[in-house]
Amino acid sequence: MAINKVGSKGIVDCSVAAADFAPGTVTDVKLNATQNLSSKTITLPNTSVTSGMLAGSIPNDKLANSSITASGTAVALGASITLNNEFIEWQSVITSNTTMVAGRGYFVNTTGGAVSMTLPASASIGDLVVIKDYAGTFATNNLTILRNSHNIQGVASDSKLSTNRASVVLVYVDATKGWLYTNEHNVASLENNVFVAATGGTVATSGDYKIHSFTGDGNFVVSAAAGEVAVVDYIVVAGGGAGAGIMGGGGGAGGYRESHSTPVSGPYTASPLATPTGITLATQTYPITVGGGGTYATRKGATSAGLSGGTPSVFSTITSAGGGRGGCGCFPGKNGGSGGGASHCRPVGSGNTPPTSPPQGQNGGPATGAGGGGGGAGGAGSAGGSHPGGNGGAAGAGTTSHITGSPVARAGGGGGGGCAYGAPNPGGAGGSGGGGTGGTAKNPAPSVPSQSGTAGSANTGGGGGGAGYSVNNDVDSNGGTGGKGIVIIRYKFQ
Repeated sequence: MAINKVGSKGIVDCSVAAADFAPGTVTDVKLNATQNLSSKTITLPNTSVTSGMLAGSIPNDKLANSSITASGTAVALGASITLNNEFIEWQSVITSNTTMVAGRGYFVNTTGGAVSMTLPASASIGDLVVIKDYAGTFATNNLTILRNSHNIQGVASDSKLSTNRASVVLVYVDATKGWLYTNEHNVASLENNVFVAATGGTVATSGDYKIHSFTGDGNFVVSAAAGEVAVVDYIVVAGGGAGAGIMGGGGGAGGYRESHSTPVSGPYTASPLATPTGITLATQTYPITVGGGGTYATRKGATSAGLSGGTPSVFSTITSAGGGRGGCGCFPGKNGGSGGGASHCRPVGSGNTPPTSPPQGQNGGPATGAGGGGGGAGGAGSAGGSHPGGNGGAAGAGTTSHITGSPVARAGGGGGGGCAYGAPNPGGAGGSGGGGTGGTAKNPAPSVPSQSGTAGSANTGGGGGGAGYSVNNDVDSNGGTGGKGIVIIRYKFQ
């Protein structure tokens, strides 16, 4: 029978074990709502704890440690922190040109030759890159940091490391300063502005070189110039002289000056007149003057009124003299960068006036007899020719340079005008490089005027052609105007 009452003697403590109860006979409804187990030990079954047994969460403030420390900063559990550039991921040794990635470090080995490391194309504030000279050879084979359209140290220029064992850390700040050096070790000769950076004129690019062409007055503004490549090469051509009327001599070509200091501006073919010494720049503005061509108003009268030579072109310390005007009737050819051609037994104009080395131009050609045609003007490459009989003398040739990346001839003299007493006599040919052609003399038909000389080509410094003249046809024929000059500047920009 079932026992449903315990006597007054009670039950001895701990004498009832779990085995004395049939399974399921003691339920939670038979227990008090609150059980005091503070002094008791609860033993759980030796089984796995499942996620279902841990439903819910433990508040952070209930934990002994409620935060972690990252890079010296305490971060609460559950919060977030960006660590993308706090730690540098070092790469395997680099031996060739490489584009860098933010957050990475690069051991660069230049034992086999110079290496270029290109900064990331896009960058955000705090981005880091690190560079270390692996073999101690940066002084022998430099490492160049290519800016990839960003500024470096606030300047739109690449940078160079040329000290052995150099180590640098660069951090991106903003579009104004770009990448800044935050740590520099063994960088005694760090160059922030390795190449020239400049504005002004019409700018073209040929490989690693920029070419600025000025066809009129302007400013060459240098914003960066440092190191051994802070040198530019140039062509400076003055305005050509005008051709004359009345058996007109041709106008002399504008003075031509050029430099070619390989390897500063690359292995292009320069003219024979090029000097091997370019111009070393400073960070400043260089005014550019482009000389105008000489003019001639009318041929009437044996006078030089209205007839002029070209005007000088100037860049920095280089000045090219304007071409001399052609001789006409009773007055000689004029001196200048290249000399003007003579007329009617008068003296020729002297070239290379004032003198430069190499010479900036040549002498004009003579007119050796009364009634003969005008002499050709001097060009940068050769002197002007004399007239054969009543024909105009051929002009002196200009000279050719590839400074812009293709061959262009400049500074040709103007041809002499023809002079006819009984038959048409042609004018002299203009010199290669923009020289104008001399006018043909037409005789005896009064209704057919003699020809004016043609103008020198614009921005070549070519001399104007002399006018043709007919004794029996006293009709105005003018000398050609001189061609305007040009200034060209070339340098390495990357």
